[in-house]
Formats: sequence, structure tokens, C-alpha cells
Amino acid sequence: MSLDHRLTAEHEELRRTVEAFAHDVVAPKIGDFYERHEFPYEIVREMGRMGLFGLPFPEEYGGMGGDYLALGIALEELARVDSSVAITLEAGVSLGAMPVFRFGTEEQKRQWLPRLCSGEALGAFGLTEPDCGSDAGGTRTTAVLDAAAGEWVLNGSKCFITNSGTDITELVTVTAVTGRKENGAPRISAIIVPSGTPGFTVAAPYSKVGWNASDTRELSFSDVRVPAANLLGEEGRGYAQFLRILDEGRIAISALSTGLAQGCVDESVKYAAQRHAFGRPIGANQAIQFKIADMETRAHMARVGWRDAASRLLAGEPFKKEAAIAKLYSSTVAVDNAREATQIHGGYGFMNEYPVARMWRDSKILEIGEGTSEVQRMLIARELGLPA
Repeated sequence: MSLDHRLTAEHEELRRTVEAFAHDVVAPKIGDFYERHEFPYEIVREMGRMGLFGLPFPEEYGGMGGDYLALGIALEELARVDSSVAITLEAGVSLGAMPVFRFGTEEQKRQWLPRLCSGEALGAFGLTEPDCGSDAGGTRTTAVLDAAAGEWVLNGSKCFITNSGTDITELVTVTAVTGRKENGAPRISAIIVPSGTPGFTVAAPYSKVGWNASDTRELSFSDVRVPAANLLGEEGRGYAQFLRILDEGRIAISALSTGLAQGCVDESVKYAAQRHAFGRPIGANQAIQFKIADMETRAHMARVGWRDAASRLLAGEPFKKEAAIAKLYSSTVAVDNAREATQIHGGYGFMNEYPVARMWRDSKILEIGEGTSEVQRMLIARELGLPA
């Protein structure tokens, strides 16, 4: 496998395009959306028109014919400016559309993917439950097949689900227990639940520390009936399917984390040149220079990590360990860089009008979402062959 992670001309053109969009369109508007805790529909629509939601999907389903590296590049550039917009794209692609693409029937793909790829619609990933958290295998939501009616009947709840309650959300793919194995262990399956299905209730948006311009909600299912054909993939294989989706998603979250870490560098360099204290720019002080140099080093190595994992995925090689390493490291350095950036900004770093304040609030969830740092360490240890 090549270790050259420099971008091709095509990928570099994409990077520059998204970089310009992030600075020209997202940056001037997102602060107001964030303050109002409002979903940025107009920005999301523009992202859809750019083809960002279809980046890694084939053209036959309305995609752009790109790859997972292209998605990571877009996420990194968006997150350099704002993470709410970036996580909307990440969840819409990696968690909303990708399960349908990876495991759906041809009919399911043609039914759902074109609108998901265009950004006209969003999908969500209903995995986490209030009493399970990181233990996704402890799913309590159930789905019972009513054979006579040809329908699944779902009961249960999910929490912390991104993109699940917007005006353009069209489906949530839900993991549910559909039976028991011979040893008594649950058979977990994945089932597509369209928005608006009777008995499917979407709660009000959470009051969150960060990601305030993204949509995150709790979901409940009370005798929700969907066609038997809404089963995604094989019955009883839902847990394994979603583990694969999470492995890929960790690369995407790592790219997003890298973008936040780099955004902290960008803002700190700019501020250190403009802010004067004791008769000179604070950037002339070696203490500030060294802080920013360390921040840049961390962001650079995080970028190498997620691109390495992405290149292994694209080459068809094992990538679980590398994805976990990338997610663990990049989320850690995102928090570190956000802390240092707010310190460099001093009192202004505590003011919401400065992007670094938003980045500081947004960074912490990166060590929790799509697998906590502790879960990543468990995965890495397991891949190294350490005793279970």
C-alpha cells in the first residue's frame, strides 16, 4: 500500500471548493444559527446542490461517484469553520445513507438513495438507547413480525440521534431485537422506519453544550408498523452491519475532528498576529509561537491518521484498528487544540462571537460520539490480540 497521502488533483480541487464554501457561505451565517439553536436549512440545501451528500455514492443512485476520502476531505474543510454543519453532513452520509447503500436491496437503494444523495432528504441512524450507551449489543427496542399483515411492529426508544427530527428527515434506520439465538443471545436486525409513521414519535431537540446548529433528538416507537420489506439486510445481522458502519464512520468523525483542530490553528494564527500586548503582537512571544506550533503538529498527525485509515478502506484492506486509532487521536487533539486556542484568545476566547468559543464547546462530544475514547482503546487492544 502506498504511504503517499498527498491529494490527487481531483481531490485537491474538491478541497479548495469546500474550503471556499466554508469560508464564504458557512462562516458568515453559522454563528447566528448556533446562537438561536436553529438548524441551517439554507446552508444544507446549498451543500446538497454542491453534491456533498452524494460524494461517496455511485452516479446510478444520484451520487457523485467519489469515495470515502472525498467525504473526509469535505468534512475536514467544513469543520475548520463549523462542526454543526460538518456533523449534519457526516451523519447524513455515513449514518443515514451508507447503511442503505451497503446493505439495502436494489429496490431500497433506488427508493431512498437519490433524495439522500441530493441533500433534499436526510436519513438517521437509530442505534443508541437510553439504558445501553456504548453497549449497542444490549439493544432493548424490539421488532416483531406480524406475518399475517406482512409488517414489523416496533416498540422501544433511541437517544442522541442526529438528523432525526428535521423537516427534511425521511427515514431512520433502527436496530431492534427480532428474536433469540439458540444460546439466548438477541438477534438484532436493522429496519427502515420512514418519518411520520404512526406511533413513531420524535421528541423536541436536546439542549446541548455544543453542536447547537445540528439536530439531535430522542425517538420513541409505540406499536410502529412498517412493511416487512423494510428489513435492511439479513434478519439477525443488524448488529454486525452497524459495526461495519461505525468502523467507517470513525474515519469520518476523525476527519471532522481534524478539521476542528486545524480550525483552532487557523484562528489562533490570525488572532496572534492581530492582538497586541505590551507594544507588540502576542504572536511574537515564543510561548504563543510554541503553543501554536504544537497545535499544528497535532492537527497534521491527525490528518495523516484519518487519511491512512481511509486509504486502507479504499484498498479493501483491514482498517478497523487504524480507524479506531485515528478517531481516538484526532478527537483528543481536537479537545487539546480547542483548549489552547481559547487560552491564546484570552477573555475573547470565552465570547461566543469568536469561533474558538464555539470550537471549544463542540470539541468534547468528539471524544464521546460514535464510540467513546474508552471504546476505541478497547478496539485497538482487541485488534492487537490482547486477552478479552
